[in-house]
Amino acid sequence: MFNRLREDWRTYEGNPLSPGLWVMVVYRFGRWRYGIPWRLVRMPFSLAYKLALAFVSAASGAELPCEVEIGRRLRIDHSRGLVVSGDARLGDDVILRNGVTIGLRRTGRRGAPVIGDRVDIGAGAKILGSIRIGNDSCIGANAVVLTDVPPYSIAAGVPATVRSRTSREQWSEECINVR
Repeated sequence: MFNRLREDWRTYEGNPLSPGLWVMVVYRFGRWRYGIPWRLVRMPFSLAYKLALAFVSAASGAELPCEVEIGRRLRIDHSRGLVVSGDARLGDDVILRNGVTIGLRRTGRRGAPVIGDRVDIGAGAKILGSIRIGNDSCIGANAVVLTDVPPYSIAAGVPATVRSRTSREQWSEECINVR
């Protein structure tokens, strides 16, 4: 837990006032408590986690439960309105902006998105259902993604249309333009 917290500290450039950092601290603590094998010992930590989660969710506007599987160096820019389903999986070096929803497509049906490594998700984007977002992809602002997105692609629009790129240089330039 502490190695990941140090990495999160570096990801947020050592800014103790960053709401994204506090969301990650509470998330890491919630994951850590699952490692306590004895229920009676774990109970006070679970209570502390639930209180901290409620406080940080109210203060930052981000809902990131500890059931989400997150890779390394998740960056939450402008946390207001961020909602991530507990079934979702996020890869390494993912960037989330305000108003992003990653979750179930329909209530009562399992199947949340799997986000690859180095994915940049624009403000207000909605990624819904049992889909995969490939590595090095970019999701445009306010896009509604309901289908798989292959690696090195850009998804934009409502519903999102996917454009593939052949080179990383071309991808990074257009990814900047779509945000």
